Amino acid sequence: MNNIPANLERINNQIKNACQKVGRNPKEVKLIAVSKIKPAEQIEEAFHAGQKYFGESYVQEFRDKQPLVESPVEWHFIGGLQSNKVKYLRGKVAMIHSVDRLSLAGEISNQWGKIDQVANILLQVNVGDELSKSGCAPDDLASLIQSIAPLPNLKICGLMCLPPHSDDPEQVRPYFKQLRQLSQQIEKLQIPNVEMTELSMGMSGDFAVAVEEGATLVRVGTAIFGARIKKV
Repeated sequence: MNNIPANLERINNQIKNACQKVGRNPKEVKLIAVSKIKPAEQIEEAFHAGQKYFGESYVQEFRDKQPLVESPVEWHFIGGLQSNKVKYLRGKVAMIHSVDRLSLAGEISNQWGKIDQVANILLQVNVGDELSKSGCAPDDLASLIQSIAPLPNLKICGLMCLPPHSDDPEQVRPYFKQLRQLSQQIEKLQIPNVEMTELSMGMSGDFAVAVEEGATLVRVGTAIFGARIKKV
């Protein structure tokens, strides 16, 4: 049986240790529990063990599951997103981590405008230049941000990445460092309506290294809930 409270305690301790190693305040790091393909009951269990933030990757699943979770959790959308599905997230998620093109940002602004709210978004960067992954090319990031920033009903809060997979976290460290450096470069441009306060990076196998490199949001699923059974 998977012990969700014990897993959360262990992961939070690892985050604290990583922060101490590099002189960071652990309060700067939010743990996003990746709850995709996990039932509402496990989300409730995690919430009652002290977990507040939850990340979902599939719009249809989120739409069906979100009403079943009675606790006041904070939802984050972290998966690939099609413009025609943005309306199902409208007003229900605190942040969208995976914006990688102007058309998607425009639809988010349009949908949040209907409820007179501002959507918090992160720009996804394809740091590994992998064809199998979404994300803006690092060289195109500044121009993409400058084109998105004027949209009225959203705020760019930082960057997100899904680096190439490796069983050795040290092999992934350069990609986390690259995202942090990109964030610093964008910050120097002082673009209106753009803040580089968030770095969403690091998952179950490498989140400690991500924290050492400046992550403010780490997305951890398997280490909390156990292995996921793939959707058929």
